[in-house]
Amino acid sequence: MLDITKGRASLHVRPADDAPQDTELLFGEQVTVYEDKDGWAWVQARTDLYVGYVHSDVLGDTMAGTARVSALLAPLFSAADLKTPVRDMLPMNAAVPLMARSGDYVDTGFGFVHQRHLLPQATKDFVAIAEQFLGVPYVWGGKTAAGLDCSGLIQTALQAVGKDAPRDTDMMEKALGEEVYAASQRGDLVFWKGHMGVMLDETRLLHANAHHMLVSVEPLVDAVARIEKVAGPVTAIKRL
Repeated sequence: MLDITKGRASLHVRPADDAPQDTELLFGEQVTVYEDKDGWAWVQARTDLYVGYVHSDVLGDTMAGTARVSALLAPLFSAADLKTPVRDMLPMNAAVPLMARSGDYVDTGFGFVHQRHLLPQATKDFVAIAEQFLGVPYVWGGKTAAGLDCSGLIQTALQAVGKDAPRDTDMMEKALGEEVYAASQRGDLVFWKGHMGVMLDETRLLHANAHHMLVSVEPLVDAVARIEKVAGPVTAIKRL
C-alpha cells in the first residue's frame, strides 16, 4: 500500500497523459499498486476502490495522515510562513500527517499547512459543504475546487462530513439512501442516467453540470426539462 504524495493526481483509464481522466486521487490517499511499468502504476484506491493508472512519481509514503484538509484548498508552504513559496495546493479531504507544530502551522513532512485549513468542518450538513463549490468549473473526473463533475461534487461533500460514497452516479443511485417519490427537501439526491444533483430546498437543485460548465443552482423543473432531452427522465430520487 502506497500513498499519493501530490495534492491531486489524475487517475487515467490508460497509461497515457492524453487518456481520459476517470477520477482524481488526493494527497495522503492510499492505493494498492498492482503494476508499475514505464513510469505508470496501475492502482486501486482504498477509499472507493476505483482502478486506473497514475504517474509512478506521485506514489510514496505520507506517513499515514491523521488530519483532513477542511478548506477548499490548503496551500502547502515551504516553511511556516505565509510569505514563503507554495509547493502545492492540497484539496478538501486530503489526509496530512501532523509531524510537528510551528506557531500556527503544521509540518506535514512535505511542507507546512496553516492549522485553520485543518480545523474540523463546522457543519455536518453535506449540502452546505457542496454549496462551497458553487461556481467551480466542471471537469470530467474532477473532485476538487480546481474542477469537479456531478458525482465528484457529492462524493467530496459527503466525505467531508464523514460519509462514504461510491464514485460514480449509477453506483450512488444504488447505494445511497431510500427512494422517495418527489424531491421535496434539502439533501434529496436527484438522479438521471449519467447525472445527479442535490436539492438545496423544495425547488432548487445544486449540481456540477456540463451545460453551465460549472457548479450551479437552478430550479429543478428547469433542469428536468433540459436534461430530459439528452439523458432521459429522472431515474430516482434518494433521501439519506
